[in-house]
Amino acid sequence: MISIGVDAHKRVHAAVAVDDAGRELGQWRGPNSKSGWLRLAAWSDDFGPTRRWGIEGAWSYGRGLAQHLVSTSETVYEINSRWTAFGRRRGKKPDKSDRLDARAVALFVRQEAPALPVVHADDETAVLDLLCSEREGLLVDAGRLRNQLHALLMQVDPEYQSRLPRLDSVAGLKAMTSYPLPRADGLPRRRAASVRRLAVRLTIVLIQADDLAEQVEGLAAGRFTPLTQLCGVSLLTAGTLAGILGPGRRFNNDAQLAAYAGAAPLEASSAGAVRHRLNRGGNRRLNAVLYRIVLTQAHHSEEARAYLDRRVSEGKTRREARRALKRYIARAIWRLWQQCELPQLASAAPCTAA
Repeated sequence: MISIGVDAHKRVHAAVAVDDAGRELGQWRGPNSKSGWLRLAAWSDDFGPTRRWGIEGAWSYGRGLAQHLVSTSETVYEINSRWTAFGRRRGKKPDKSDRLDARAVALFVRQEAPALPVVHADDETAVLDLLCSEREGLLVDAGRLRNQLHALLMQVDPEYQSRLPRLDSVAGLKAMTSYPLPRADGLPRRRAASVRRLAVRLTIVLIQADDLAEQVEGLAAGRFTPLTQLCGVSLLTAGTLAGILGPGRRFNNDAQLAAYAGAAPLEASSAGAVRHRLNRGGNRRLNAVLYRIVLTQAHHSEEARAYLDRRVSEGKTRREARRALKRYIARAIWRLWQQCELPQLASAAPCTAA
């Protein structure tokens, strides 16, 4: 079996092929473009039909190549950059180049292929990820515009909060779009006009965010409804989770999902003392979704409140108890996710959440 590793960059891809013994058979370097992907596929044909690919950045700069290869029935694995960095550190020389990175990817695929996440063709999860990412960006813009409005109003009318509705309410936004202009021309009038313009921009941003939320809920309804069985997961949250988790079975068990979300503590034991430290890595978007679910369950779930109280009684802080609950929620999401996988994934085994 030939293993091909690809080091993906914005403009250039580098590839190295190795055999079962780890011997390098050839290397390739070319542009990150459709023509480049075709040339890379043609180059790989020289090594025979039985081959497998590992792409570092299969969901980033290498996504186009990965989807191209998957569409031609190639077996493609997603490779984390930390894994190849570890492979380089184990080498005889601490050199770094695109070729060496691609070789490290190929060797990692040769050794760990059965346990690696397989890249599947994009489906509706890719659409959900696109819509949710755009909506999150709009919400960030909305917060920035509200801050600008507040700063400007503090210059025009420092006591506006006692007379006008809140800026995050529909009534407050309507009041800002029709903010009265002073009769006298000059700086106050310019500031008031700026308040109106900012309010109009904020209105447009919020309308677009609401429209995207409706689209996400519409796409999530049906296939991803099982996720809503978990307390704190609405259709909008289910769509966000589906977009982040992506197509196919990227995680073989709940531990992999928890590690990907940064919800699994890292062991830091030494000299017989067992310790764990907080994992600040992982996908921070997914970690934030888990945290919001924890907060919702802490208010609306009797089981979650009982669990948090029990962990606090054991000597944990409230924050540590929430982190422990986050790990259990990751497990529940992984189990429910099995019910959402595509039927053609024969390896999926649907089960109910605990």
